[in-house]
Amino acid sequence: MVLAAGHRSSPHSKQALESLCQTYWYPLYAYVRRRLPDVHEAQDLTQAFFASLLERDALQAADRERGRFRAFLLTAFKHFLADEWDKAKALKRGGGRRSIPLNLDSGESRYALEPVDELSPERLYEKQWALTFLDRVLGRLGDEFGAKGKKKQFEALKPFLAGQPTPSSYEVAARTLGISEAATKVAAHRARCRYREILRAEIAETVVGPQEVDDEIRHLRAALG
Repeated sequence: MVLAAGHRSSPHSKQALESLCQTYWYPLYAYVRRRLPDVHEAQDLTQAFFASLLERDALQAADRERGRFRAFLLTAFKHFLADEWDKAKALKRGGGRRSIPLNLDSGESRYALEPVDELSPERLYEKQWALTFLDRVLGRLGDEFGAKGKKKQFEALKPFLAGQPTPSSYEVAARTLGISEAATKVAAHRARCRYREILRAEIAETVVGPQEVDDEIRHLRAALG
């Protein structure tokens, strides 16, 4: 997805870029909201930043360097805030720029649910990036199950994708699916394997090379810890 968004000549570049923005806007909103008490100003700046991505070759730079797309996006946002803060406020959520539809009101509702802690804006961004990333992976897996007409199975197996399941959880899932516990354990194992495959594939799109995938997985875990 990062690769496609970084090439304007690609017929899918526009769609890929908008998909990136719509997927990862909330971690950046949480970052700037932690820095600013003004809800509308945080919304304006978030919208203006993503609008600016449509006008310049920022994603091409991300593709050339690849690096960690997670880190690139936050760095680009920080530079945007430092260089264009007043201009972005004057534009009021894009102004004459083409904007990307972002549900910023829902972002404030989500931010209101954030625990009152001492996480810095950067650490909050990292945490929300990790949560957003894993939610995307889970969504892809759910789509695969749904395409096979196995949405009910996916919902029953979701609790087994992270953490250590208890024997009773297999019993409950087996009863829900109308299969044996042994068959449930096999299905859960396969779902976990596929989840990890998708996770690694998604991460591979955001780092320099395969040698950094494991390091990025460790970073995601640490951000959630």
